[in-house]
Amino acid sequence: MKKKFKLFCFPYAGGSSAVFNKWRQYLDKKIELHAVELAGRGRRIYDPLYDSIEEAVEDVYKMVSGLLDGTPYAIFGHSMGGIIAYELAQKIRNLKQPPPVHAFFSGRGAPHIPANNNKLFYKMPDEEFKKEIIELGGTPKEFFDLPELIDALLPTLRSDFKIAETYEKPKDVKPLNCDISIFIGKKEELTAEQIHGWKEHSKAVCTVHYFEGEHFFINEKTEKIVKIINHTL
Repeated sequence: MKKKFKLFCFPYAGGSSAVFNKWRQYLDKKIELHAVELAGRGRRIYDPLYDSIEEAVEDVYKMVSGLLDGTPYAIFGHSMGGIIAYELAQKIRNLKQPPPVHAFFSGRGAPHIPANNNKLFYKMPDEEFKKEIIELGGTPKEFFDLPELIDALLPTLRSDFKIAETYEKPKDVKPLNCDISIFIGKKEELTAEQIHGWKEHSKAVCTVHYFEGEHFFINEKTEKIVKIINHTL
């Protein structure tokens, strides 16, 4: 009989747990999906937004720790969710909790290497911020024609960009003991150093997978992404 696995998933800036709903139809039956709902969205819409990545990780750890029952588990995070997943894995190790059997980091350069983009989205005036968000993709342009939706989402988006852009990169690389997989869009604005720098973050095997598309390939290549996860686990 195959082992069962838990898969904890963390969304990108502005995303809710719903971004992983499509995954369920492709996931192997032995993999139990736990799409983590971050504060300020979905069923947690009224919960206060985070002030830092550390605060987000502390909140996420409280949700996840009770589910670490000895069942093998993996973590997945895209973009901002990739930082949360990485820091969560470090926190779990520091607290001597059962480590993940695998970590998937998506749409994000290695945490110890500086980004090549000096834009601070969270400081932009609303109109410029909205323009940049539309250009990034991930949020339909039509969304910004609905003032009530903008009013609801803009504070969450700005807060998410703030915690991602003010994240202090680790001074020392502390490689994880598990295998890691890196998912990257071929048209992402990441350098080879940022991508392959992830290899320093595992004492085991680091595998890089490339996907057609830009930063939000995660929304377009669902079946391919999940097939890789199924095969890996």
